[in-house]
Amino acid sequence: MYGKQTETAIAAMSRLAEVYDGGVTRLSSSDIAESRGLQRPFVAKILTSLSQAGLVSGSPGPGGGYTLARHPKEITVFEVFSLFERENDSDLCPFGGGVCGVGDPCAIHEKLVRVKDCMDDMLHRTTFDAFRIAFQVEGRRPTSRAEAQVIAGKARQSFRAPRPKRKN
Repeated sequence: MYGKQTETAIAAMSRLAEVYDGGVTRLSSSDIAESRGLQRPFVAKILTSLSQAGLVSGSPGPGGGYTLARHPKEITVFEVFSLFERENDSDLCPFGGGVCGVGDPCAIHEKLVRVKDCMDDMLHRTTFDAFRIAFQVEGRRPTSRAEAQVIAGKARQSFRAPRPKRKN
């Protein structure tokens, strides 16, 4: 549902939200990349885009780094998503080749509508404050790569949620 840039941007923003304290704590792109198991040059590039969009503020040099430009409760996931993804408002049916909604809907139309509604709800109603609360209030910590290797026997390759098992 979203690409690598969006995934990395959400990971970077979530890390900055975890340590948010009004802008006192600043993290370097290296700090963020290491904490999320990402490549530093790619994180640095993404942080530049986030900074240009006014979502993070950065300062160079010793003691510099990045922080969120606003309180995490004021930044929705959609703001990040919309920087890197094109919203698809098309009414073309992906399976019938025609326009779904003119005449009979396609066989999976209602399911597609529900998926889009859920995604829109998550993007527009979820703020990065969820990460701040989980980290600072609830004490939840992301699983490190080393821990993941022990648990799963291999490093996790993506931050996307695992797909549910299909019912036969």
